[in-house]
Amino acid sequence: MNISWKLSSLLTLLYLTALSGCGGSSGGTIVTTPPPPPTGGIGRSGVAVGPVATFGSIVVNGVRYETTSASFTTDGSPTTESDLKVGQIVKVEGTIDDDSVTGTADTVVSDDNVTGAVGSVDLPLGQLVVLGQLVFVGPETSFDDNISPASLEGVSVGDIVEVSGFFNASGDIVASRIEIKPVGTQLEVHGTVSNLDAANSRFSINSLIVDYSGAMLQDFPSGAISDGDFVEAKGAGLDVNGRLTATIVELETVGVSGAVDTHVEIEGFITRFVSATDFDVSGTAVTTVAATIYEGGTVADLGLNIKVEVEGDLDANGVLVADKVDIRRSKAVRSTAVVDSVNAAGGSLVMLGITFTTDALTRFEDKSNADVSPLTINDLNAGDYLQIRGSEFPSGSGQILATILEREDFDARTELQGFVESVTGSTIVILGVTIDGSNTILFRDVDDSILTETEFFNLVGVNSLVKATGTESSDTTMSAAELELELEL
Repeated sequence: MNISWKLSSLLTLLYLTALSGCGGSSGGTIVTTPPPPPTGGIGRSGVAVGPVATFGSIVVNGVRYETTSASFTTDGSPTTESDLKVGQIVKVEGTIDDDSVTGTADTVVSDDNVTGAVGSVDLPLGQLVVLGQLVFVGPETSFDDNISPASLEGVSVGDIVEVSGFFNASGDIVASRIEIKPVGTQLEVHGTVSNLDAANSRFSINSLIVDYSGAMLQDFPSGAISDGDFVEAKGAGLDVNGRLTATIVELETVGVSGAVDTHVEIEGFITRFVSATDFDVSGTAVTTVAATIYEGGTVADLGLNIKVEVEGDLDANGVLVADKVDIRRSKAVRSTAVVDSVNAAGGSLVMLGITFTTDALTRFEDKSNADVSPLTINDLNAGDYLQIRGSEFPSGSGQILATILEREDFDARTELQGFVESVTGSTIVILGVTIDGSNTILFRDVDDSILTETEFFNLVGVNSLVKATGTESSDTTMSAAELELELEL
């Protein structure tokens, strides 16, 4: 059985066994050698799977791991911490201190879900296709500095991109980070084998056909590929028919395992759901108990394709017994503006009169010329130009809990996206910010089609999701040059 700690195995955590028509828990597990017991201090064996939030050591799922003695691996090759980027999905193995906010990493592994040419881009739906794989882009997607603008609008058909993210229950990719790679970069895709044609050495991964006639097969117990296998396929390019000419096909396994009482913190989608006491997160079997704590929702909110972070210990059967389930809601609020004030001690700041709070899960990234790494709230000042994505928390408070905070070089453009609180004539209010649409020159519908002013305001109502782009008139007012209805992704 494959005991590699490559993150290619991590990525398969997010594989849904139902894709192959199976019921019950996932069909395989990543077998890992539990880290040795700590030689000093207080700690226990632990595994964390999630996006990198920031550095200065490494922060994953709210835990800051000391990495002085850690080994780093990307796609099976040795790397360093400096090769990692905010938003990349990693697997950390080591020890977690009893305070649950610090730990020591022994290994950190990373890999991408897919690397290849963009086949199509759908801006209104927030998705693209890469090597035949459907990729969803949303408020929690980080974009590398080499993508401008830093959004899906900066990605074009034909670009070679590397996508790190999560698989959902349908086997599609929900992007956590996207980076453009140079032409000639090795192509790579992870997914479930279907439509196997052994006679012609071909199979499909979603809509991509893989030709493995010249490929080296790795870790297949029988020496042969089967439908339903979860694999990583690599190749230098596509043939004239658009098929990936694979040089390596590797069998990958599903799920996290370890010794009894290993502490696991895993973020991902619920990829199999029978009940609240029998479901998979990222391919790892999970159960809840009466003492399980829920944040961001209740037990009734659990279900297929719900994004969660689960914390708990493995039992004797390798099932993760959840101490806490954090239900991750959509992060629809977005603001790009100048900082009015910063309360570093309180972990908050104000833009457009809106209070934005940060926590241990907030991703910080400096895209300005200052290029501070790691960027923290202590580095921010009034007058800085930030883009923040998040959601209102607590609900009804008017405060936004930041999921992603990026500092950028100054621009006069101000942007606010959120849910409409009131509409009066050509004026709308979002999160207490009054937006004047009387001089707006461009109105768009959710599909980017152009609307007249009358058509737009006939469609807008309370709770409509609207993006306003323009200039800041005062601390709590904007003059909009463009108003656009948005889909909540």
